[in-house]
Amino acid sequence: MFIKKIVLVFFISVFGLFAGLTACSDSKPQRYVIADSKTYEASLFRQNCSICHGPEAEGKTLGDGRIIPNLRQGAFKYKTDEQIYSHIADGGNGMIPFRKMLTPREINMLVQFVQKDLRGGQSQ
Repeated sequence: MFIKKIVLVFFISVFGLFAGLTACSDSKPQRYVIADSKTYEASLFRQNCSICHGPEAEGKTLGDGRIIPNLRQGAFKYKTDEQIYSHIADGGNGMIPFRKMLTPREINMLVQFVQKDLRGGQSQ
């Protein structure tokens, strides 16, 4: 009988500890941090895109008033993979074309990086 009580108290304690830790944990999804990523896609972004879009792709306003878009949130001008690919490859609207600087595979990797890592799979 005594051992049953000890086992019961042990399981109640473990359950309480687990429930307490779960309740205290942040339930928001973790934000993808480009600076911390070691992926090739993040490296491509840092080398080619961050100078304009910012180190964490949050965009910025230039001194002349031009707005470089936030690639993480907001109303996205380019929503589909094809639209994003075309804009990266061909440039336009103030952006330089990357077709001659990046391979088609690298451009596709950046498209997926924007869609999955930066936008979390949402294309507003």
